[in-house]
Amino acid sequence: MISRPILVFTLLCACGTLAFAQKWPEGKAPAISEADPYVAIPGAALSPGTGSVYKGVFDATKMAKDPKSILPALNAAGGLLNDLAVGGTPLKSTHFVVVFHGPATDGILLNDSYKAKYGIDNPNLAVISKMKKMGVQFYVCGQHLASTNIDPSTLTKDVTIAADAYLVLIGFQNKGYGVMFF
Repeated sequence: MISRPILVFTLLCACGTLAFAQKWPEGKAPAISEADPYVAIPGAALSPGTGSVYKGVFDATKMAKDPKSILPALNAAGGLLNDLAVGGTPLKSTHFVVVFHGPATDGILLNDSYKAKYGIDNPNLAVISKMKKMGVQFYVCGQHLASTNIDPSTLTKDVTIAADAYLVLIGFQNKGYGVMFF
């Protein structure tokens, strides 16, 4: 049995820790509600702002663990769009590209094909459409389509077929885009 003084000391320490716990602001997702929200960190270094230009190419290779969820690369790009929107970065200063290959290609299947494979509607299509209207460019690797015999007519028209995903990645890196892998 725990002695009374030890129990009181433990409770006081726990209460003291809770009293000093950080109360974080609530996250916001004004750009892409399906993606992770952005929590503005007071006094943080390198916060999004109005004076910077952000250029990123997202290498989408992984399928979501749950087919009801959006692809990790779309979540990352959408979450970053939320970051920048909360920070007041103008959309004209945001330049994002997503290139799909490997298992992530399932995320760009039209609803009929996605439903045949996973039994549900494709949650990625609305996000891709919304991001495309915001200026995000989307590509799929033609080499992957050819090597896995994927019929391009089963894919959303919001995605452009590129000769090779690696050419997209290198081409945008040469234009100063940072590469993020998902």
